[in-house]
Amino acid sequence: MKLIFIDGKVSWPAMQEVRVRLGTDRAMAAAPFLFVLLWSSSFITAKIGLRHLSPLLFVAIRLVACAFVLMVLMLLLQQSWRPLAGWKWLHCAIAGALLNGIGLMAPHVGLLTAPAAQIALVQSLTPLLTAIFGMLLLRERLRMGQWLGLALGMAGVALVVGEAALESPARFQGLVLAFVGVLGLVAGTLYFGRFCRGVPLLPGATAQFLSAAAVASLGTWLLEIPHADWTASAVAAIAWNTVMVSLGGMGLYFAMLVRGTVARASANFYLVPGTAALLGWLFLGESLSPLAIVGLITASVGCWLVSARPGKPLPKEM
Repeated sequence: MKLIFIDGKVSWPAMQEVRVRLGTDRAMAAAPFLFVLLWSSSFITAKIGLRHLSPLLFVAIRLVACAFVLMVLMLLLQQSWRPLAGWKWLHCAIAGALLNGIGLMAPHVGLLTAPAAQIALVQSLTPLLTAIFGMLLLRERLRMGQWLGLALGMAGVALVVGEAALESPARFQGLVLAFVGVLGLVAGTLYFGRFCRGVPLLPGATAQFLSAAAVASLGTWLLEIPHADWTASAVAAIAWNTVMVSLGGMGLYFAMLVRGTVARASANFYLVPGTAALLGWLFLGESLSPLAIVGLITASVGCWLVSARPGKPLPKEM
């Protein structure tokens, strides 16, 4: 490590700052892998939880619990609400309703009729749509290899969805609902990238989860007859998806959005289907057809290409 001298003496605060920066860089390098593992696990634990709770109720409880935890943290850490002054609170609320409200409600209903790995595979469309709209709205540039990766990801998803459409109308309907969730994720990601990057993580996340909890609670009241069987498995599934996925996983996702382009951050979704398929096989006994496996491999190759270092943002017009 290069020492920093001020008036012939080592500047220990400067060295400490260097150590913090190196630690942050290492943590961010590991963030995509941890995010993929956490996000993949959510499909498995949700599948287990949905054996005992109706899907929208499951999501509502999860999001209300997240909002409560974040509110408590805001009070304990004495965080200021000032970063949400003006229209910032509304921007964060809209992003949260899209990302965690619509983005979770629709695919959880889809999990009732479709395997976890296939729902996860449809959600890997997130990078494709995010990249296209990110380029148009946020003026982010993609290289040719990244466009090839997006095309491969789309092809992988098409293989699985096409097979499901031919074999099972109920499974196809579940995958369509998963696509509705993708639209929520894409819209929320782009909205966050456009309006919420300057907001500190904790106040911004609190506003997002409060709005998402309100949307999910309203959806539960209007769209389903909720039921719950409070077994140990149901409680464990809600606890895992609340603490490890919604708080931990989405925190990592927001951190990656702040430090990179929306296309590169959302590209990590391409690794989720293969990981979810492995976890589904281990814990749920789910199996995939040879065509579905080809789709998963194709999408994973697309992820590798999309995750390449993106080009610089396009210059702004004068």
